Amino acid sequence: MDDFILRALIAGLLLTLMTGPLGCFIVWRRLSYFGDTLAHAALLGIALSLLSGLPSQISVFVVSSALALILSELQRRKEYSSDSLLGLMSHSALALGLVVIALLGPTQISLESLLFGDILLVGWSDIAMILGACIITLIMLALLWRPMVAATLSADLAAAEGLRPRATQLALTLLIAMVIAVSIKLVGALLITAMLILPATLARGLSKTPEQMAVFATLAGMISIIAGIAGSWFGDTPTGPSIVIAALGLFLLTQVKRRDA
Repeated sequence: MDDFILRALIAGLLLTLMTGPLGCFIVWRRLSYFGDTLAHAALLGIALSLLSGLPSQISVFVVSSALALILSELQRRKEYSSDSLLGLMSHSALALGLVVIALLGPTQISLESLLFGDILLVGWSDIAMILGACIITLIMLALLWRPMVAATLSADLAAAEGLRPRATQLALTLLIAMVIAVSIKLVGALLITAMLILPATLARGLSKTPEQMAVFATLAGMISIIAGIAGSWFGDTPTGPSIVIAALGLFLLTQVKRRDA
């Protein structure tokens, strides 16, 4: 196996350990457009990293986190509908990022790679960063799993039990922002939301408990990574989109199997 294929597989499989369980919360809370908004904000983070000289992952994390906090505060005030706020922030962040990148002139960063990613270019330093993010995510999920699930079912009941739903919502938001920051190089800003949503949606129809859904979503993501990289290698297709197509194919296959059962 070529070294760059091995690196891509390791990075992708580590990514699914985060996107699997986090994607479940996105599906449960109907936050699909929220994840998409943070992914679009990643482009603005990249643009600011070019201006400031900061590492792109740090800049993306800061911008995504700040946007998420602003959205949470605006949603709490209930002056505007959630979908209106998400649409406003999503498209504004994407447009602003694209304009800033264009104004910077010629750069070594490919806009296509930012939008769709290139997992085959992942290096060992990138894998180390993904591994660190994965460890942090899994530890936080292990510590906050029950409060997060309870707050997802009913924020009022979670508050009555002293589980602090707003704090767990903040933790979940920051974890999603971190995953987007470390994964933009793998599957790109426009495709990371699909990796969060598709495996979790697939798992929802097969699971009876939240824990089971998290496991199934992770396994579905892993299968999608392996199938997508293999399909890209043999079919000479873009790797990021190939991974998402593999996830979509797996989802459709499970729907057919469920209908036949």
